[in-house]
Amino acid sequence: MQTTARPVAASPVPPPVGLGLWKIEKPDVAGLVVEAVRVGYRHLDSACDYGNEAEVGDGIRRALATGLCRRDELWVTSKLWNTFHDPRHVRPACERTLRDLGLDHLDLYLVHFPIALAYVAPEHRYPPGWFHDPDAAHPRMQAARVPLADTWGAMEELVRAGLVGHIGVCNYGVSLLRDLLAYAGVRPAVLQVELHPSLAQEKLLRFCRDEGIAVTAFSPLGSPSYVPLGMATESDSVLGDPVVVATARAVGRTPAQVLLRWGVQRGTGVIPKTSRPERLRENIALFDFALSAEQMAAITALDRGRRFNDPGVFCEAAFNTFFPIYE
Repeated sequence: MQTTARPVAASPVPPPVGLGLWKIEKPDVAGLVVEAVRVGYRHLDSACDYGNEAEVGDGIRRALATGLCRRDELWVTSKLWNTFHDPRHVRPACERTLRDLGLDHLDLYLVHFPIALAYVAPEHRYPPGWFHDPDAAHPRMQAARVPLADTWGAMEELVRAGLVGHIGVCNYGVSLLRDLLAYAGVRPAVLQVELHPSLAQEKLLRFCRDEGIAVTAFSPLGSPSYVPLGMATESDSVLGDPVVVATARAVGRTPAQVLLRWGVQRGTGVIPKTSRPERLRENIALFDFALSAEQMAAITALDRGRRFNDPGVFCEAAFNTFFPIYE
């Protein structure tokens, strides 16, 4: 395992379009990663909690072995899970991810949620998930008293050890970012948050621009990933919104490409998830057209503050624990 400092990439900003690996079934992952690299993706967004990092690693190895790209051309992101927030567990968690991915360093490591949960040993259950004991009569989440500042200090040590090039956070709002910037020895390079036309987060984006924090949008198409989970309905989709459909017709692209282009043109990265090779090509074909200022404004005006990935809702519904972080 690499333990000496390595040069950090000149830019802390991931490539603007990446492949999100949440909810990709294990048998599909390796082949999908290879195909993604083949058609031009250089940004892979993974996480311990997705439960498929070993398969992602297999795909990376195959892509590198067949000469589709070099390791230094590939940006790989992973995330620290909630049960590993205690500083004693941060480095072992990162090292487990590195072993699964077959890498000696990550380009970016993110705190997945500002939620500290009680430790679950990897030999007992991995990935640990949200329940402390899923076999209990009434399973619940179990919070841990770990300050976010302590977790961040351990994340900084990963940079100093050469295990990661950059560090950042997910699911933080402005108040938590302000607090983080007040004590960070290594500033967060990236914020990854839910962003789409139904949740435009204009103030958060402006704050990050002012502070030089790159933003990556997860769920950039909005509701589709959440409908099968019961966290959204078909009516929540903006893919069929008249504004989006008219814009797609005007620029000769699909509604999905319009939404992804809107995200990229705002200056954010986007990490759409797909299991379909044809969608891989569609989702990355965003750089030979542009939206007008009027089209951008019309799509932004669809904002209604609709958050689909909200622990204050899904933790109670799925994990029997009320755990708001945004209110």
